[in-house]
Amino acid sequence: MEKETKVAAVSMKNITKTFGSVIANDKVNLDIYKGEILSLLGENGSGKTTLMNMLSGIYFPDEGQIFINGKEEVIKSPKDALRLGIGMVHQHFKLIDVLSATENIILGLEGRLNIKEASRKIEEICDKYGFEVDPKQKIYDMTVSQKQTVEIVKVLYRGADILILDEPTAVLTPQETEKLFNVLRKMRDDGKAIVIITHKMHEVESLSDRVAVLRNGQYIGSMLTKDTTVTEMTNMMVGHAVTLNIVRPEPVNPKPRIEVQGLTVRNEEGIVKLKDVSFTANSGEILGIAGISGCGQKELLEAIAGLQVTEAGTISYVEDDGSKEMLIGKDPLKIAEMGVSLSFVPEDRLGMGLVGNMDLTDNMMLRSFRQGHTPFTNRKPSKQLATDVVENLEVVTPGITTPVRRLSGGNVQKVLVGREIASAPTVLLTAYVVRGLDINSSYTIYDLINEQKKKGVAVIFVGEDLDVLMELSDRIMVLCGGEVSGILDARKTDKNEVGMLMTRVGGKEHEGKE
Repeated sequence: MEKETKVAAVSMKNITKTFGSVIANDKVNLDIYKGEILSLLGENGSGKTTLMNMLSGIYFPDEGQIFINGKEEVIKSPKDALRLGIGMVHQHFKLIDVLSATENIILGLEGRLNIKEASRKIEEICDKYGFEVDPKQKIYDMTVSQKQTVEIVKVLYRGADILILDEPTAVLTPQETEKLFNVLRKMRDDGKAIVIITHKMHEVESLSDRVAVLRNGQYIGSMLTKDTTVTEMTNMMVGHAVTLNIVRPEPVNPKPRIEVQGLTVRNEEGIVKLKDVSFTANSGEILGIAGISGCGQKELLEAIAGLQVTEAGTISYVEDDGSKEMLIGKDPLKIAEMGVSLSFVPEDRLGMGLVGNMDLTDNMMLRSFRQGHTPFTNRKPSKQLATDVVENLEVVTPGITTPVRRLSGGNVQKVLVGREIASAPTVLLTAYVVRGLDINSSYTIYDLINEQKKKGVAVIFVGEDLDVLMELSDRIMVLCGGEVSGILDARKTDKNEVGMLMTRVGGKEHEGKE
């Protein structure tokens, strides 16, 4: 129940927002209090981000009222929101790389700007809450964690007392996450009202004071975090009981399937992204890849799939009889033609994996249409596959003839994953396979990946959520700066050890450990 003594910084009354025939928010009533951290929960498409976008001035409600500190306000733009002390930190940062932290923080402010005075004020904010920011440092020299810090300091500098953070820990190590949480707790204790949108339930438990749940655009209720459980919160989000156990079957007769030796890769700018990487991925096993975003995970999967030029090293596909076939030098089509089915779920769903203007059936055909001899390929199997994916993964779509670009990000991801798994791979490469998916959809995907493992598929799983990576994987290979800093038994390691290897604390002594 709500605390009577707390002052509502925000009261949203009967907020409704529609996009065409889709009702994103339906008469939502939500209070946000000063001096608390509120977790806003809900499945994909439940209306969380839309609701917060109205509070931060990105969207304007069709109906309803917004009260700030008891006074009704009209918020038509982000500028209006900042004037009222509301700041939103988005998942994708809005910073200019070639500018310093200070220049980014004051960019767009009116009046005469004094860099020296601004830097002094930034240092005061950092000292007050425990941020670590060098005002003079260029954005391109910063880690993901430092960039996020600049975004938070930016809204505080502009006077925000109500902060909204969308998936703030998506690309942070456990140590960086804990550092962020300590800062957010200090801000809460200073009287700030903080809203977190997240799918990570263990973070909800450890950080938030209260949770509010949306389902299908409607407000379901709120409760104090200490008075509820993860199961209860998940059931409220989904509307029925959900089993929250990631099953990890033991590998059955694992054999080497992919062998990588001394792999070195440079990007187009000539920067080394992978350096002397060696490992083996076994059939019937899930090899998790952990690392801070940009540490070479993407380049590694692309190299195996034939999509990345390599500078040195070897990548071999190992047959059941132990014979090996070199993959380097073969283009992706040749890799498929030699009987190696490498299924790649990319980070950029619509850039590389699917064609936005094509419908679900045609996107299913993309993987197999080269096997036909004319453009008039048989659509029947692809139509059935599209229907099966929609049903099995609960894809929200008007029908299988709907262009993929009209689906939400989470539903696009389901279509992509369903298509890749349906191709019956022997090696399944997955990158950020549940990024942006709600808890129910995520567990459906984990089950599908485990089914592939049971069939003897070698699964290489790049993930952002370390808790999931440790529960799902058999072994975890940690990348730091493009190098292997350790290979660990997922059943015996802990999050702290993996986190340290992600930043190479204690690096060399862990190398090669399994």
